[in-house]
Amino acid sequence: MSAEANLPRLLEQFFTERLMQQRQASAHTIASYRDTFSLLLRFVQERTKKAPSKLSLQDLDAPVIGTFLDHLEQGRGNGARTRNARLAAIHAFFRYAALYEPGVSALIQRVLAIPSKRFEQHDIAFLTHEEIKALVAAPDTATRLGRRDRTLLLVAAQTGLRVSELIALCCGDVVLGHGAHVRCLGKGRKARCTPLREDAVTALRDWIAERDGRPEDPLFPNRHNRPLSRDSIEHLVSKYAAIARHHCPSLTHKHMTPHVLRHSAAMALLQNGVDRAVIALWLGHESVETTQIYLHADMRLKEQALAKTANVDVPPGRYRPDDELLAFLKGL
Repeated sequence: MSAEANLPRLLEQFFTERLMQQRQASAHTIASYRDTFSLLLRFVQERTKKAPSKLSLQDLDAPVIGTFLDHLEQGRGNGARTRNARLAAIHAFFRYAALYEPGVSALIQRVLAIPSKRFEQHDIAFLTHEEIKALVAAPDTATRLGRRDRTLLLVAAQTGLRVSELIALCCGDVVLGHGAHVRCLGKGRKARCTPLREDAVTALRDWIAERDGRPEDPLFPNRHNRPLSRDSIEHLVSKYAAIARHHCPSLTHKHMTPHVLRHSAAMALLQNGVDRAVIALWLGHESVETTQIYLHADMRLKEQALAKTANVDVPPGRYRPDDELLAFLKGL
Protein backbone atom coordinates (compact mmCIF):
# COMPACT_ATOMS: atom_id res chain seq x y z
CA MET A 1 0.00 0.00 0.00
CA SER A 2 1.42 3.37 -0.99
CA ALA A 3 1.97 5.76 1.88
CA GLU A 4 0.91 8.64 -0.40
CA ALA A 5 -2.60 7.27 -0.83
CA ASN A 6 -3.11 5.10 2.22
CA LEU A 7 -4.96 7.28 4.70
CA PRO A 8 -8.59 6.74 3.58
CA ARG A 9 -8.19 2.98 3.32
CA LEU A 10 -6.23 2.69 6.56
CA LEU A 11 -8.77 4.76 8.45
CA GLU A 12 -11.65 2.69 7.09
CA GLN A 13 -9.89 -0.55 8.05
CA PHE A 14 -9.09 0.84 11.49
CA PHE A 15 -12.78 1.39 12.22
CA THR A 16 -14.26 -1.69 10.56
CA GLU A 17 -11.59 -4.30 11.28
CA ARG A 18 -9.74 -3.16 14.39
CA LEU A 19 -12.45 -1.40 16.39
CA MET A 20 -15.64 -3.17 15.32
CA GLN A 21 -14.50 -6.71 14.51
CA GLN A 22 -11.34 -7.37 16.48
CA ARG A 23 -11.87 -5.24 19.58
CA GLN A 24 -15.67 -5.11 19.44
CA ALA A 25 -15.49 -1.57 20.76
CA SER A 26 -18.61 -0.03 22.24
CA ALA A 27 -20.77 2.39 20.28
CA HIS A 28 -19.61 5.15 22.63
CA THR A 29 -15.93 4.47 21.84
CA ILE A 30 -16.57 4.33 18.09
CA ALA A 31 -18.52 7.60 18.23
CA SER A 32 -15.71 9.28 20.18
CA TYR A 33 -13.06 8.11 17.71
CA ARG A 34 -15.28 9.10 14.78
CA ASP A 35 -15.69 12.63 16.11
CA THR A 36 -11.93 12.92 16.69
CA PHE A 37 -11.04 12.10 13.10
CA SER A 38 -13.87 14.20 11.68
CA LEU A 39 -12.43 17.21 13.50
CA LEU A 40 -8.86 16.33 12.54
CA LEU A 41 -9.60 15.82 8.83
CA ARG A 42 -11.56 19.07 8.59
CA PHE A 43 -8.72 20.89 10.35
CA VAL A 44 -6.11 19.49 7.94
CA GLN A 45 -8.38 20.20 4.95
CA GLU A 46 -8.54 23.87 5.89
CA ARG A 47 -4.74 24.04 6.17
CA THR A 48 -3.81 22.07 3.05
CA LYS A 49 -6.86 22.73 0.84
CA LYS A 50 -6.90 18.99 0.10
CA ALA A 51 -10.05 16.89 0.33
CA PRO A 52 -9.94 14.35 3.21
CA SER A 53 -10.12 11.47 0.71
CA LYS A 54 -6.90 12.78 -0.90
CA LEU A 55 -4.88 13.08 2.33
CA SER A 56 -1.93 10.82 3.12
CA LEU A 57 -0.19 9.91 6.36
CA GLN A 58 2.47 12.50 5.54
CA ASP A 59 -0.22 15.16 5.92
CA LEU A 60 -0.70 14.05 9.54
CA ASP A 61 2.81 14.42 10.87
CA ALA A 62 3.65 15.34 14.46
CA PRO A 63 3.69 19.15 13.95
CA VAL A 64 0.23 19.02 12.36
CA ILE A 65 -1.14 16.84 15.15
CA GLY A 66 0.39 19.17 17.74
CA THR A 67 -1.17 22.21 16.06
CA PHE A 68 -4.52 20.41 15.95
CA LEU A 69 -4.34 19.67 19.69
CA ASP A 70 -3.57 23.34 20.37
CA HIS A 71 -6.55 24.28 18.19
CA LEU A 72 -8.82 22.09 20.31
CA GLU A 73 -7.86 24.01 23.44
CA GLN A 74 -7.48 27.52 22.07
CA GLY A 75 -9.92 27.52 19.16
CA ARG A 76 -12.66 25.25 20.45
CA GLY A 77 -12.25 25.87 24.16
CA ASN A 78 -11.75 22.20 25.04
CA GLY A 79 -10.08 21.24 28.30
CA ALA A 80 -7.03 19.06 28.81
CA ARG A 81 -9.17 15.96 29.40
CA THR A 82 -10.85 16.32 26.00
CA ARG A 83 -7.49 17.01 24.36
CA ASN A 84 -6.05 13.85 25.87
CA ALA A 85 -9.07 11.80 24.77
CA ARG A 86 -8.63 13.02 21.17
CA LEU A 87 -4.91 12.25 21.35
CA ALA A 88 -5.63 8.73 22.63
CA ALA A 89 -7.80 8.07 19.55
CA ILE A 90 -5.05 9.38 17.25
CA HIS A 91 -2.44 7.24 19.00
CA ALA A 92 -4.63 4.15 18.60
CA PHE A 93 -4.90 4.74 14.86
CA PHE A 94 -1.16 5.34 14.40
CA ARG A 95 -0.31 2.17 16.33
CA TYR A 96 -2.55 0.34 13.87
CA ALA A 97 -0.97 2.16 10.91
CA ALA A 98 2.51 1.10 12.07
CA LEU A 99 1.61 -2.51 11.25
CA TYR A 100 0.85 -1.73 7.60
CA GLU A 101 3.13 1.20 6.80
CA PRO A 102 6.67 0.40 8.05
CA GLY A 103 8.02 2.80 5.43
CA VAL A 104 6.79 5.79 7.45
CA SER A 105 7.65 4.36 10.86
CA ALA A 106 9.72 7.43 11.78
CA LEU A 107 6.70 9.70 11.20
CA ILE A 108 4.47 7.33 13.18
CA GLN A 109 6.88 7.17 16.10
CA ARG A 110 7.04 10.97 16.29
CA VAL A 111 3.24 11.13 16.51
CA LEU A 112 3.16 8.38 19.13
CA ALA A 113 5.74 10.32 21.14
CA ILE A 114 3.35 13.26 21.62
CA PRO A 115 2.55 13.11 25.36
CA SER A 116 -0.74 13.57 27.11
CA LYS A 117 -1.14 16.91 28.82
CA ARG A 118 -1.08 17.08 32.59
CA PHE A 119 -3.85 19.03 34.25
CA GLU A 120 -4.89 20.19 37.67
CA GLN A 121 -7.23 17.76 39.40
CA HIS A 122 -9.87 19.31 41.62
CA ASP A 123 -11.77 17.62 44.40
CA ILE A 124 -14.85 15.79 43.17
CA ALA A 125 -18.32 17.17 43.80
CA PHE A 126 -20.84 15.05 45.68
CA LEU A 127 -24.14 15.45 47.50
CA THR A 128 -24.93 14.87 51.15
CA HIS A 129 -27.80 12.67 52.27
CA GLU A 130 -30.08 15.69 52.78
CA GLU A 131 -29.20 17.11 49.36
CA ILE A 132 -30.01 13.80 47.68
CA LYS A 133 -33.36 13.69 49.47
CA ALA A 134 -34.17 17.20 48.25
CA LEU A 135 -33.21 16.33 44.67
CA VAL A 136 -35.21 13.10 44.58
CA ALA A 137 -38.24 14.89 46.04
CA ALA A 138 -38.17 17.62 43.37
CA PRO A 139 -40.08 15.83 40.53
CA ASP A 140 -43.87 16.21 40.48
CA THR A 141 -45.12 12.68 41.14
CA ALA A 142 -48.65 13.69 40.06
CA THR A 143 -47.45 13.29 36.46
CA ARG A 144 -46.13 10.24 34.65
CA LEU A 145 -42.91 11.99 33.66
CA GLY A 146 -42.42 13.13 37.21
CA ARG A 147 -42.74 9.56 38.50
CA ARG A 148 -40.28 8.39 35.85
CA ASP A 149 -37.80 11.10 36.76
CA ARG A 150 -38.07 10.48 40.49
CA THR A 151 -37.36 6.79 39.98
CA LEU A 152 -34.43 7.55 37.69
CA LEU A 153 -32.85 9.99 40.18
CA LEU A 154 -33.33 7.55 43.06
CA VAL A 155 -31.75 4.68 41.14
CA ALA A 156 -28.87 6.86 39.90
CA ALA A 157 -28.06 8.24 43.36
CA GLN A 158 -28.19 4.81 45.01
CA THR A 159 -26.49 2.61 42.41
CA GLY A 160 -23.93 5.06 41.03
CA LEU A 161 -24.54 3.90 37.46
CA ARG A 162 -22.93 5.89 34.66
CA VAL A 163 -25.22 7.88 32.37
CA SER A 164 -24.58 5.43 29.53
CA GLU A 165 -25.53 2.55 31.84
CA LEU A 166 -28.75 4.26 32.92
CA ILE A 167 -29.67 4.89 29.29
CA ALA A 168 -29.07 1.25 28.38
CA LEU A 169 -31.20 -0.20 31.21
CA CYS A 170 -34.12 -2.31 30.01
CA CYS A 171 -37.14 -3.46 31.98
CA GLY A 172 -35.70 -6.97 32.05
CA ASP A 173 -32.52 -5.72 33.73
CA VAL A 174 -34.36 -5.09 37.01
CA VAL A 175 -34.74 -8.00 39.44
CA LEU A 176 -37.11 -7.31 42.35
CA GLY A 177 -38.02 -9.36 45.39
CA HIS A 178 -35.37 -11.16 47.45
CA GLY A 179 -31.88 -10.03 46.41
CA ALA A 180 -33.24 -7.13 44.34
CA HIS A 181 -30.68 -5.67 41.94
CA VAL A 182 -30.14 -4.13 38.51
CA ARG A 183 -27.92 -5.62 35.81
CA CYS A 184 -25.87 -3.43 33.50
CA LEU A 185 -23.07 -3.66 30.97
CA GLY A 186 -20.36 -1.18 31.87
CA LYS A 187 -17.05 -0.05 30.41
CA GLY A 188 -15.02 -2.75 28.76
CA ARG A 189 -18.24 -4.75 28.26
CA LYS A 190 -18.07 -5.89 31.88
CA ALA A 191 -21.43 -7.00 33.24
CA ARG A 192 -22.19 -6.33 36.89
CA CYS A 193 -25.13 -6.44 39.29
CA THR A 194 -25.84 -3.65 41.77
CA PRO A 195 -28.13 -4.28 44.77
CA LEU A 196 -31.09 -2.06 45.56
CA ARG A 197 -32.41 -0.63 48.83
CA GLU A 198 -36.05 -1.03 49.75
CA ASP A 199 -37.00 2.53 48.75
CA ALA A 200 -35.58 2.00 45.26
CA VAL A 201 -37.28 -1.41 45.03
CA THR A 202 -40.65 0.16 45.87
CA ALA A 203 -40.19 2.97 43.36
CA LEU A 204 -39.08 0.59 40.62
CA ARG A 205 -41.91 -1.85 41.27
CA ASP A 206 -44.49 0.92 40.92
CA TRP A 207 -42.79 2.41 37.87
CA ILE A 208 -42.38 -0.91 36.05
CA ALA A 209 -46.06 -1.69 36.64
CA GLU A 210 -47.00 1.70 35.21
CA ARG A 211 -44.41 1.44 32.43
CA ASP A 212 -45.88 -1.93 31.35
CA GLY A 213 -43.07 -2.64 28.93
CA ARG A 214 -41.52 -5.76 27.51
CA PRO A 215 -38.21 -7.02 28.97
CA GLU A 216 -36.26 -5.52 26.05
CA ASP A 217 -37.96 -2.09 26.29
CA PRO A 218 -36.01 0.82 27.83
CA LEU A 219 -36.63 1.21 31.55
CA PHE A 220 -36.66 5.01 31.35
CA PRO A 221 -38.15 5.93 27.93
CA ASN A 222 -38.80 9.31 26.41
CA ARG A 223 -42.17 10.40 25.01
CA HIS A 224 -41.57 8.25 21.93
CA ASN A 225 -40.81 5.10 23.93
CA ARG A 226 -37.13 5.27 23.05
CA PRO A 227 -34.21 5.47 25.51
CA LEU A 228 -33.49 8.85 26.99
CA SER A 229 -30.49 10.64 25.51
CA ARG A 230 -27.49 11.83 27.51
CA ASP A 231 -28.59 15.43 26.97
CA SER A 232 -32.07 14.63 28.28
CA ILE A 233 -30.71 13.18 31.52
CA GLU A 234 -28.35 16.12 31.97
CA HIS A 235 -31.28 18.49 31.42
CA LEU A 236 -33.57 16.82 33.93
CA VAL A 237 -30.84 16.69 36.59
CA SER A 238 -30.21 20.41 36.13
CA LYS A 239 -33.95 21.16 36.16
CA TYR A 240 -34.64 19.32 39.39
CA ALA A 241 -31.50 20.68 41.03
CA ALA A 242 -32.85 24.20 40.42
CA ILE A 243 -36.13 23.20 42.10
CA ALA A 244 -34.38 21.46 45.00
CA ARG A 245 -32.29 24.55 45.75
CA HIS A 246 -35.42 26.29 47.07
CA HIS A 247 -35.70 23.67 49.81
CA CYS A 248 -32.00 22.87 50.27
CA PRO A 249 -29.88 26.05 50.05
CA SER A 250 -26.59 24.10 50.22
CA LEU A 251 -27.23 22.99 46.62
CA THR A 252 -26.92 26.60 45.45
CA HIS A 253 -23.14 26.49 45.16
CA LYS A 254 -22.92 23.02 43.62
CA HIS A 255 -22.68 22.44 39.87
CA MET A 256 -25.02 19.54 39.23
CA THR A 257 -24.35 16.90 36.59
CA PRO A 258 -25.45 13.26 36.38
CA HIS A 259 -21.90 12.19 37.29
CA VAL A 260 -22.25 13.99 40.63
CA LEU A 261 -24.87 11.37 41.55
CA ARG A 262 -22.33 8.63 40.81
CA HIS A 263 -19.78 10.35 43.06
CA SER A 264 -22.46 10.73 45.74
CA ALA A 265 -23.17 7.00 45.74
CA ALA A 266 -19.46 6.25 46.15
CA MET A 267 -19.06 8.78 48.97
CA ALA A 268 -22.07 7.37 50.82
CA LEU A 269 -20.48 3.92 50.72
CA LEU A 270 -17.10 5.25 51.85
CA GLN A 271 -18.56 7.27 54.73
CA ASN A 272 -20.35 4.17 55.96
CA GLY A 273 -17.12 2.20 56.21
CA VAL A 274 -17.30 0.20 52.97
CA ASP A 275 -13.89 -0.99 51.77
CA ARG A 276 -12.43 0.64 48.67
CA ALA A 277 -12.22 -2.70 46.86
CA VAL A 278 -15.97 -3.17 47.29
CA ILE A 279 -16.63 0.39 46.07
CA ALA A 280 -14.52 -0.30 42.97
CA LEU A 281 -16.59 -3.42 42.24
CA TRP A 282 -19.81 -1.50 42.92
CA LEU A 283 -18.93 1.24 40.45
CA GLY A 284 -17.35 -1.04 37.86
CA HIS A 285 -13.90 0.53 38.13
CA GLU A 286 -10.98 -1.16 36.41
CA SER A 287 -8.70 -0.65 39.40
CA VAL A 288 -9.09 -0.08 43.14
CA GLU A 289 -6.75 2.89 42.75
CA THR A 290 -9.49 4.72 40.86
CA THR A 291 -11.45 5.04 44.10
CA GLN A 292 -8.53 6.92 45.66
CA ILE A 293 -10.16 10.22 44.63
CA TYR A 294 -12.95 9.66 47.13
CA LEU A 295 -10.52 9.53 50.05
CA HIS A 296 -9.45 13.09 49.20
CA ALA A 297 -12.97 14.43 48.73
CA ASP A 298 -14.46 14.34 52.22
CA MET A 299 -12.84 16.56 54.84
CA ARG A 300 -14.52 14.60 57.63
CA LEU A 301 -12.48 11.51 56.80
CA LYS A 302 -9.29 13.55 57.05
CA GLU A 303 -10.42 15.11 60.33
CA GLN A 304 -11.14 11.66 61.77
CA ALA A 305 -7.66 10.53 60.76
CA LEU A 306 -6.13 13.65 62.33
CA ALA A 307 -8.01 13.05 65.59
CA LYS A 308 -6.28 9.67 65.93
CA THR A 309 -2.83 11.26 65.88
CA ALA A 310 -1.01 12.66 68.92
CA ASN A 311 0.49 16.11 69.29
CA VAL A 312 4.21 16.17 68.64
CA ASP A 313 6.10 17.52 71.63
CA VAL A 314 9.41 18.60 70.09
CA PRO A 315 11.36 21.68 71.19
CA PRO A 316 11.63 24.33 68.49
CA GLY A 317 14.90 24.74 66.63
CA ARG A 318 16.61 24.48 63.26
CA TYR A 319 18.66 21.64 61.91
CA ARG A 320 22.33 22.50 61.64
CA PRO A 321 24.70 20.15 59.79
CA ASP A 322 27.65 18.92 61.82
CA ASP A 323 29.90 18.55 58.77
CA GLU A 324 31.33 21.11 56.37
CA LEU A 325 30.32 19.13 53.27
CA LEU A 326 26.78 18.65 54.56
CA ALA A 327 26.63 22.36 55.38
CA PHE A 328 27.70 23.14 51.82
CA LEU A 329 25.01 20.89 50.37
CA LYS A 330 22.40 22.34 52.73
CA GLY A 331 23.24 25.82 51.54
CA LEU A 332 22.71 25.07 47.86
